[in-house]
Amino acid sequence: MFADAPAPWQQSIGAVTQRFNREYSGETPTLPPEVESMPIFQDWVTGQLTSRVATPFWELGTPKKQQRCLDLGCGISFLIYPWRDWQATFTGQDISPVAQKILNSRGPQLNSKLFKGVQLAPAHRLEYPDHSFDWVIATGFSCYFPLDYWDQVLSAVKRVLKPGGCLIFDVADPDQALTENWSILELYLGVEVMLEPLSAWQSLIKASGGRVMGQRPGEVFHGFRVKY
Repeated sequence: MFADAPAPWQQSIGAVTQRFNREYSGETPTLPPEVESMPIFQDWVTGQLTSRVATPFWELGTPKKQQRCLDLGCGISFLIYPWRDWQATFTGQDISPVAQKILNSRGPQLNSKLFKGVQLAPAHRLEYPDHSFDWVIATGFSCYFPLDYWDQVLSAVKRVLKPGGCLIFDVADPDQALTENWSILELYLGVEVMLEPLSAWQSLIKASGGRVMGQRPGEVFHGFRVKY
């Protein structure tokens, strides 16, 4: 899958795909006892960890009625976040075929006017016309890929955003107390977390032509609102 991606990225994309396919399929892996005894693993099994690490992106910027939004690495977000309240259109993109199938099956039933479908593709491959979206949202997965990959993602995002449009994305903050244990858990779940200082992400944003308009710290992920 996604064989056109450069080899280092392809390996990471494959590992992340497998990790989230298992999660969306409801599979709980058997891990070493020392890992399963960690409080963070118990939080993950019970679903409590999601609320601790997920970035409520609407706190950085809430889509408005009739605005067009692209959610990269969307998972099943249309089913769990208040898109109907915002009345903004939702286009999803993910590398997990399990997530794509779930959302393309249930999304139209929830709201066929707002839901515009989910594409199966990695974040660097945005096959949309220029200036298509008011918002691009990319949360929860930046840490699985190196900065040079995100340089390509930001370039693609900039192209598909309308003039003055915004990107909301988050990065794992290595200075947060929970991040180390979270990254250990992710390694046992099948993916390596790449931790970079916030200053490196800020430099990357600036180099891409973006301006940081807002920030939101979290227990693991630090959110940015970036305007192009």
